[in-house]
Amino acid sequence: MKIARLETFTTPEVAFVRLTTDSGHRGIGQMSTYHADITTQVFHRQVAPWVLGRVLDLDAPFTDFADIAALVNEREHKYPGSYLRRALAGLDTALWDLAGRLAERPVASLIGGSPGRLRAYASSMKRDITPDAEAERLCRLRDEKGFDAFKFRVGAECGRGCDEWHGRTEQIIPTVSGALGDDVVRMVDANSCFGVARAIEVGHLLEDHGVTHYEEPCPYWQPELTQQVTAALAIDVTGGEQDCDLRIWQHAIDNHVTDVMQPDVMYMGGLTPTLQVAAMAAAGGFVCTPHSANLSLVTICTMHLLRAIPNAGPYLEFAIEGPDYYPWTEALFQGDPFAIESGCVEVTDEPGWGVEVSPEWLARADYSVSAMEQM
Repeated sequence: MKIARLETFTTPEVAFVRLTTDSGHRGIGQMSTYHADITTQVFHRQVAPWVLGRVLDLDAPFTDFADIAALVNEREHKYPGSYLRRALAGLDTALWDLAGRLAERPVASLIGGSPGRLRAYASSMKRDITPDAEAERLCRLRDEKGFDAFKFRVGAECGRGCDEWHGRTEQIIPTVSGALGDDVVRMVDANSCFGVARAIEVGHLLEDHGVTHYEEPCPYWQPELTQQVTAALAIDVTGGEQDCDLRIWQHAIDNHVTDVMQPDVMYMGGLTPTLQVAAMAAAGGFVCTPHSANLSLVTICTMHLLRAIPNAGPYLEFAIEGPDYYPWTEALFQGDPFAIESGCVEVTDEPGWGVEVSPEWLARADYSVSAMEQM
């Protein structure tokens, strides 16, 4: 069985890949979100030419898919960065979907897990919201959807030490924590805002208010800063969502840069390298709680991953922002694969990823194709 045809369906925000074999079997995958129209160009110029005609070994998918990615990275060794990995994610996730459909099994079961329920934490993306308004809407979600864990934002995104507005961090931590109550898990994300001294100061405030997860307190590209914060605090310091190089991950694990590792399936280049990071983290004694901050295929893939890895964190990150914040996520899939019941989502026993991209969405997207000369 060979990879014969690679079709892409693209908007500036998100792009899907449909892989077809010479036997007519198909799998669907997704490239990383954001500037996906650029990633699509990378896919057809720097990924597709090296993999079309590749004979697949679906009896050993992890090994085979890792070798396919290694081949692309070798052929494109002058381009080791993010865009190539974002493009590879589309191929890798389509290959896993294909393998699941052919085996008539969900991806979770192919990688050692099983379908079933996952507890989710409600992840807020908003900083342009007052502490009182944030507390009100999170309490509403607690009562309506049954969430028992929440993440909210402190500092300003890559804020060079500044807050979204003066005093917001000091206001929102006690306000949200007090409103949600001690029975609810509270987490925060600083998105690379603080220097070491300020990060530690905020960390102690978080500890005082029962927050248990402190994400990306310092600029992620300066891991030595985060390492100092991790060493100074009792609270779990977490991070890694931006990283796609296994050397960086090994450094983070060897040097205990964070307490919890947070790879993103799409930024990493797909499920296969994310499984590698999860295994590296497990060998080092670390929990793996992947980043999945929008309701596209990244969350579906992460759901399957968390049902399989032995060092999975207790919660799936679940973006609570609707079409007003992420309008491009509306109606991506047929049905509702993200239905929340009592704070949980369900990984189905349907083959592959268990989802179908909306035909109406595909029809509206920009279309490109790379194919073998003869199928």
